[in-house]
Amino acid sequence: MENPYAEEAEQRWGQTEAYRQSAERTAKYTPQDWERIKAEAAANTAAFTRAFVDGEPAQGEPAMDLAEAHRQHISRWFYDCGSELHRGLGDMYVADPRFTANYDTDHPGLAQFIRDAIHANAARA
Repeated sequence: MENPYAEEAEQRWGQTEAYRQSAERTAKYTPQDWERIKAEAAANTAAFTRAFVDGEPAQGEPAMDLAEAHRQHISRWFYDCGSELHRGLGDMYVADPRFTANYDTDHPGLAQFIRDAIHANAARA
């Protein structure tokens, strides 16, 4: 699967265990695996969007459960994603405008909501 950010990711995280694990795992995935991964991620984002639009608090149980499902998705498909690593990923969703734009296109503030739910979930752990 083509990744336009692969070079940047390797430069930033290429020496990390998470990067090594992700590269090792993803090299073995079939097109069907990628479809399943994308479908799971899209379902999680859709559920986050519903919670956000419905006014659920990011620190509430439903949002934290979605954050935990997000963390488990990463751990299952890419790399062992502990709570602190997940917290850093959530921070990137608001610190990097490319990530923010990915989530905020139709629902401004969604990236912040996801980040806050990830932080709340990490605190809960």
